[in-house]
Amino acid sequence: MSGQGSTGNVLCALASFLYPGLGQLFQGRILAGAIFFFMATALWFVLLGWIMHIWATVDAALFRT
Repeated sequence: MSGQGSTGNVLCALASFLYPGLGQLFQGRILAGAIFFFMATALWFVLLGWIMHIWATVDAALFRT
């Protein structure tokens, strides 16, 4: 990826919006993707999963290589 604001990061942010962690996986950040994935899944059980959705989307969009 080219850096913050690049087309790749926008696509990764959209992927993370669909499901947290997916954008990080597309960026090759396997550990971050797994953490967002499992935390969002766990937090949806207590109705706080939206926090992880927003955090994962912003993290994918702002990632710099």
